Amino acid sequence: MFGSQKPINLLVILGATAGGKTTLAVRAARQLDAEIISADSRQVYRGMDLGTGKDLAEYGEIPCHLIDIVEPGAEYNVFNFQRDCLAAIAAIHQREKLPLLCGGTGMYLDAVLRGYRLIEVPENRALRAELEPLSDHQLRLRLMQLKPQLHNRTDLDDRQRLLRAIEIAVGEQNSVDLPPFPPLHPCIFGLRWPHEVLRQRIALRLQQRFEQGMIAEVAELHEGGVPWAKLEFYGLEYRLIAQHLQGHLNRNDMVQQLRSAIGQFAKRQETFFRRMEKQGMKIHWLDGQGEPFADLCQVLQDLPNV
Repeated sequence: MFGSQKPINLLVILGATAGGKTTLAVRAARQLDAEIISADSRQVYRGMDLGTGKDLAEYGEIPCHLIDIVEPGAEYNVFNFQRDCLAAIAAIHQREKLPLLCGGTGMYLDAVLRGYRLIEVPENRALRAELEPLSDHQLRLRLMQLKPQLHNRTDLDDRQRLLRAIEIAVGEQNSVDLPPFPPLHPCIFGLRWPHEVLRQRIALRLQQRFEQGMIAEVAELHEGGVPWAKLEFYGLEYRLIAQHLQGHLNRNDMVQQLRSAIGQFAKRQETFFRRMEKQGMKIHWLDGQGEPFADLCQVLQDLPNV
């Protein structure tokens, strides 16, 4: 099915939030004897279930990796993900199974598919002290000088992210040569919907999660020791529900703002995926309103040897 010279050794399913990626990935994993690796920046956290859309019951007997691997409040970033994802891929290959990378965090997907060479950079207190007097604008200029082809543009929007991004960029410049990136031959599928249909799916899923106790989940995380500021850092559901629980938003305003924010987030995801394509990545797009599983299988059957 996968060709003879360079057989596919990684399947990828990406798409915007609420698009049904997990359902499709589970069907594909059963058909192809695959194990799923989650590419979601928030599903790594234990106890953050409804707000991140883990849908754990859907996986059934299919092994799934990189879900519930760190405590809420701990730092987990693209370096950690790349390291853990590559380790999971290698372990799955050793079991002679197919890794299936599934998620919507574009930067995490890109880090693996394009082979960013990332290193672990500890806090540099001397550099932090040097940067502290600079304005946000000056920090942005400094970062763009260090990394003109910046992977994560969101680093430009938050001062703490700016400081950390500069710290990492300086650390990368001072690092020794890294080992070669493992050879990956992925086949990438994208699941997409008409914008109006996706908005309806987002609204329906949001309502379902409120009914399942999403507000209580955020309250329990705070009661368990996760500060409000950290919860707000996780964005979307956690930020706005945290504001509601602190009395800054009434429930109706919180729901309306959250529905809008998730819709905007979905648009940013789609923009990121389009940029991946412009940079040369081949994505086989599947129509969510059609028969995406059948279409996925057909693409795999039709692939020429590469």
